[in-house]
Amino acid sequence: MKKGLEVVGAIFIRDGLVFAARRGVGKYAYLSHKLEFVGGKVDPGENAEEALLRELREEMALKAHIVRPYDAVLHTYPDFTIHLQTFLCEMDSDYVILEHEEALWLSIDTLDTTDWAPADAPIVEKIKRDFGKE
Repeated sequence: MKKGLEVVGAIFIRDGLVFAARRGVGKYAYLSHKLEFVGGKVDPGENAEEALLRELREEMALKAHIVRPYDAVLHTYPDFTIHLQTFLCEMDSDYVILEHEEALWLSIDTLDTTDWAPADAPIVEKIKRDFGKE
């Protein structure tokens, strides 16, 4: 049976741009260099919101606040399954990239889901529908 993980991701949208972080080389080649929403695993004893704020501090030295829950996805990768909960957030400080190759502000209307980790792709499509220009 594949390992199941509870993970969280922050969605930052500002002036028609969405914040994305590019993963480095990792344990799973199929996730290396893919874009993702910043976040991570929910640790035992944490709720999703606490985990997200902790991950933002650890991965980006970022203070932020959660505006509201956005969407959730259950995705099965070849080696594990994740339940990804995402939240619309706002940045309360500058950030420093500590764990990713780069951070980007990308136009919502030109987002290409093939650049994203597969679990994040359905969230990207929803953002394009909800926040993109018609």
